[in-house]
Amino acid sequence: MQTHGENSRAEWIRSALETYESRLIVYACRITSDFDRARDVVQDTFLKLCSADHEQIEDHLAAWLYTVCRNRALDVYKKENPMNPVTEAELEVFENPAPSPSEAAQKRETTSQIGHILKSLPPRQREVIHLKFQQNLSYREIGEITGNTVSYVGVLIHTAIKTIRESLPKQPGIAVRTGGTQS
Repeated sequence: MQTHGENSRAEWIRSALETYESRLIVYACRITSDFDRARDVVQDTFLKLCSADHEQIEDHLAAWLYTVCRNRALDVYKKENPMNPVTEAELEVFENPAPSPSEAAQKRETTSQIGHILKSLPPRQREVIHLKFQQNLSYREIGEITGNTVSYVGVLIHTAIKTIRESLPKQPGIAVRTGGTQS
């Protein structure tokens, strides 16, 4: 029989799993280039969460999960160096429902252009851009995950956005959002 404390801990872990699992899989997949390995990495991440001290990580759960996931994914990548990249179909499993066909076509075109530009960015810039705009993490959380200062995260993001803006063809309707707060 579970006690009240065990029930609330289980609910906390279940809530974290529901909130972060798919986002962490996409993040780990970008590092490992392998969907199955990414799922294993995320499973390891949540196993560590189960044994972690709830009170010590509750205030920075997202940063903690991404840090553990990143470290584990980098370990797996370095050890196994996968040869098969993730397919677009596997990544789409975790994306939101598509907008109208014309909006989807425009979004794909813009995303494709930005994707090509992102590939040319240095790895640190690519990572912080992904964490900021695809995972919606704060500069502080990104700093905790990557081991950089909040100021340096800001510099990396600013430089990357500037490069993206300068590289995009001048077309109406293409705008690069700069993200909200630095918190």
